[in-house]
Amino acid sequence: MKILDSQVLLGFLSLILGVTTPIVTNSSIAFGESTPKYAQSISNQQPIVNKTEFGVRIINSEGKVNFFPTTTVPLKQGDAYGWKIKLDNYQGKVKWREVLTLPQAPETWTTQDNKNFSISADGKTAISKRIETPVNGVIENFWTVSPGDPLGKHQVKVYIDERLIATFDFEIVPF
Repeated sequence: MKILDSQVLLGFLSLILGVTTPIVTNSSIAFGESTPKYAQSISNQQPIVNKTEFGVRIINSEGKVNFFPTTTVPLKQGDAYGWKIKLDNYQGKVKWREVLTLPQAPETWTTQDNKNFSISADGKTAISKRIETPVNGVIENFWTVSPGDPLGKHQVKVYIDERLIATFDFEIVPF
């Protein structure tokens, strides 16, 4: 009850003084930083992560895009693997970073956005950065399977404003 009283007092003072104050709730105290459910965005909104998915995106002969959730990715040239993250009730742009780690360096790395892309010295890790507006609340990123991509265990970590919000472990297997 003391928390509620202080919330009312802080809310009233913020109206009078024009000061914004964070509101503390029992749930934020109980859960603390134990789960990375919330992340800061560039619009100072705190997006709530509703759903995270990793899988394969395949375009059929009619040009229809199909997404199949999986942790096993066939090494089939032209198919793509990646992630989707659904944010609840979010408006504005999101600043995200993806760290993709492979078991060994691929023959080549290619991307459409070289200025927001870097590769580690050993060639096994790629970092992509984007600022984008979610489409229907979804942010996503996909990689196209190419010859020379390594087989084995891979990992993708996705951050919003430097806070880890999802980790995807998957394996690329022979086709």
